[in-house]
Amino acid sequence: MSTIEFSQALMSNADHLKPYAITLTRDTETAKDLLQETMYRALANAEKYNAGTNIKAWLYTIMRNIFINDYRRKAKQNVIFDGSPNDHLLNHNVVSIVNGAESNLVFKDIQAAVHQLPEIFRNPFILYFEGYKYHEIAKILTEPLGTIKSRIHFARKLLKLQLTRI
Repeated sequence: MSTIEFSQALMSNADHLKPYAITLTRDTETAKDLLQETMYRALANAEKYNAGTNIKAWLYTIMRNIFINDYRRKAKQNVIFDGSPNDHLLNHNVVSIVNGAESNLVFKDIQAAVHQLPEIFRNPFILYFEGYKYHEIAKILTEPLGTIKSRIHFARKLLKLQLTRI
């Protein structure tokens, strides 16, 4: 396929891509940018197109991939638009101050609740909380693995009940 034929095929399929771009972006200006980027990438990668295959499907795939990559890139950015006509970027990195006193109180409540657990549930739960795996806890306490899993599960349920009351 010659360069002229390829360019003509691109231009004849451009009208089919516009509604798809609008569907993806939900904004006409962004859709125009997406369409332009799709055409640019198609022209830049013309040698990758296999003559005789469906050019429309190839263009749809390019457009979809560009949209997905842009979406992922924007999702990683920590900035938001304020919605004003100027579209100022606001820094989304909000600095918060840790309230150490409140954290200590909550931690003390959790510790008290853990120590109020019956010993049969408390020991496996503490070992699990310290980072031991289920099979390691079963070996340490010489109990079956299923029993350990069950006791840790019930310890969590009891803790949840105790901490919701506080």
